[in-house]
Amino acid sequence: MRFKYLLAAASLALLTHSPAAASPSDDYTQLREDIWQYTLDTNPEFATFVGDRRGDGKLRDNSLAAYDKAIAQSRSFLARMNAIDPASLPEDMAVDYAIVKRGLGDNIAESAFDHSRYVSFTNRGGWYSGITSLANQSPFFTAADYESYVSRLESFAPVNAAGMAQTREAVARGLTQPCIAMEGFVDGVNAEIYAEAEDSPSWRPFAERPSTISEAQWDSLKSRAEIALEQVIFPELKKFTEYYTTDYAPNCRKEVGISSTPGGAEYYANRVRNHTTTDMTPDQIHKLGLSEVARIRKEMEEVAKGAGYASREAFIQHLRTDPQYYAKTPEELLQAAGALAKQIDGWMPRLFGNLPRQPYTVLPIPAAQAPGNTTAYYEPGSLEVGQAGIYRVNTTELDQRPLWELPSLGVHEAVPGHHHQIALQQELDIHPIRRHGTFFTAFVEGWGLYSERLGIEMGLYDTPAKQMGRLSYEMWRATRLVVDTGMHSKGWTKQQAVDFMLDNTALTAANVDAEVNRYITWPGQALAYKIGELKIRELRTRAEKALGPNFDLRAFHDTVLENGAVPLDVLEAHVDRWLAQQTDN
Repeated sequence: MRFKYLLAAASLALLTHSPAAASPSDDYTQLREDIWQYTLDTNPEFATFVGDRRGDGKLRDNSLAAYDKAIAQSRSFLARMNAIDPASLPEDMAVDYAIVKRGLGDNIAESAFDHSRYVSFTNRGGWYSGITSLANQSPFFTAADYESYVSRLESFAPVNAAGMAQTREAVARGLTQPCIAMEGFVDGVNAEIYAEAEDSPSWRPFAERPSTISEAQWDSLKSRAEIALEQVIFPELKKFTEYYTTDYAPNCRKEVGISSTPGGAEYYANRVRNHTTTDMTPDQIHKLGLSEVARIRKEMEEVAKGAGYASREAFIQHLRTDPQYYAKTPEELLQAAGALAKQIDGWMPRLFGNLPRQPYTVLPIPAAQAPGNTTAYYEPGSLEVGQAGIYRVNTTELDQRPLWELPSLGVHEAVPGHHHQIALQQELDIHPIRRHGTFFTAFVEGWGLYSERLGIEMGLYDTPAKQMGRLSYEMWRATRLVVDTGMHSKGWTKQQAVDFMLDNTALTAANVDAEVNRYITWPGQALAYKIGELKIRELRTRAEKALGPNFDLRAFHDTVLENGAVPLDVLEAHVDRWLAQQTDN
């Protein structure tokens, strides 16, 4: 499009002998492209993931100097954006403008806090975990692919040094993570350190030589990879764990709430706005959470009564302890998750008019990352890299992974939840900065939670145990509103948060402990789910009332998803425009 514009502008200049004035649309088109190219230039791993090879062999510069440069560049981009009147743009471009501007503004606003500059890991990962997952996120078709992978392994030392420099500054400024949430953390990092390269998951790409690579090239690449793993990756990870044990852990925070840190209350308010894409305050969200908890609790009591139990608590105790609800082996759990996923696949054409090409698979969470991790999560795939989406299931602590959770888990993490939404976004006919570069937690996780409710329409919750499983998962997200704000804004202890969740959900003790640790080290993120889901449900109810018998569920879902992940106010405006078009016809 820009190429055609340049040709047209050149032709006009020849006729008039004066340069054509750029329109607001042209200005924004150029700005958006400049932002995208800068993103690819400064994020080489991401560039590879979306099929751009300019960053082959390189790792992202995670130094403080690079961070400052990126924020300065964001300010420059935002200044150019503010010079463009969005009212002068076509409707589709105005939507695009609002999304990109929100992303820039959020980054700049967060940069005002030291937490953004210096807190470089949570209890679930950081700069060091990117290198250990590289084998799952890289293409492996040609010699150039392997060359890039090996070069990245060889380049890890500066990345580790920069991450540790940030961490030392975090210690000096009192911005460490809380001790109680980091128990077992160092064991997880140590689990990625091996005596032999061949024993590491990072060696997986070398299991078999591709036909496109000669034996001589293959031997050379394998030799370099072995040296990189044994002389760079493993020693660097060991350097970090030793630093963590001797310096960081003794200085970890005693209070769990981020508000106890310098500037923490203001930072938490920023995180709330960022993750929810609303102007709600922590206090407003806390009250909303208490209201939702009370509503869902009544529904749980009705299910328990219908199952023949005297109380909700008695039924939950049965669900937590009866062996019939638990897989005996990891393989059994994976098979159950996979079979259910295929059952759900059969419903997708009835719920959506647009389906993505990219498939997904069901795999376990890697062994080194599974202990203390969440029940499941989704890893986006990439057609460019040759990687399917992955619905990962935690196959450790099987007595804490009830089968009655699987319906809610599957529709959230795979389809119609994260895989459907993210894979579809990657294939939308929109600028790549939005196909690949925008992620609004309230939309993405709100859609995942909304998808759990779609399981009702699919008939997935066909037993009282599964019904309680769905309600427990909805309650899980409602209690997050209470405990996240409770710990980070109201002075709650971890034990208060754990007790509140155990009392109100049917989640097992291990799951609750892992989840609360996550909320402690990642302030505000957990709020996005329920806030986003409630907005999508509100919009569906509005559409059903406005359209009556003409309401088309597939058309509504396609409308919600057709712009990819967007802030909730942008979503609402888009659905309202769609409704106006439907009622005018």
